Amino acid sequence: MRPPQCETVFSLVIINKAGGLIYNRTFHEGGLNKISTNDYLVLAGTFHGVHAITARLNPVKSTPERPLSNSVPGVPGGILTRPEPPSGLEVLESENFRLQCFNTLTGVKFLLFTDTTQTNVDVIIRRIYELYSDYVMKNPFYQLEMPIRCDMFDRKLLSHIREVNNR
Repeated sequence: MRPPQCETVFSLVIINKAGGLIYNRTFHEGGLNKISTNDYLVLAGTFHGVHAITARLNPVKSTPERPLSNSVPGVPGGILTRPEPPSGLEVLESENFRLQCFNTLTGVKFLLFTDTTQTNVDVIIRRIYELYSDYVMKNPFYQLEMPIRCDMFDRKLLSHIREVNNR
């Protein structure tokens, strides 16, 4: 059995649109087991593939208000439609941690590992995306799809996560 913990952000992983690891940072050493850089690379590629598959597993719903000219046999009075847009895997929760994924419009994925009791994870991850936009994407020396090496982003990110973890 796991000892009681306060709400904690454990680590952040950023994956480019091709499934490559471009950033990883651990914020709380006592949270998750340490894994090697190679394991992070495998995690990024594996998650990218699983996310792509789950985005295609988009359930079909019946809409009875549509005209019968496009109706499907066995669906009374309607046609089958898919909700838009397909999102793929967004949250994975175990007894030890929660993984939240934020997928940007450009295909970059932010994976945030937190304690299962962490609240407002979507707010935290969106703030991280704002920091990424301000300090990585506006950096004239950053090349798209390449590993993130930006000191200002690291400092601002660490400051934000310390604030979250000390609440």
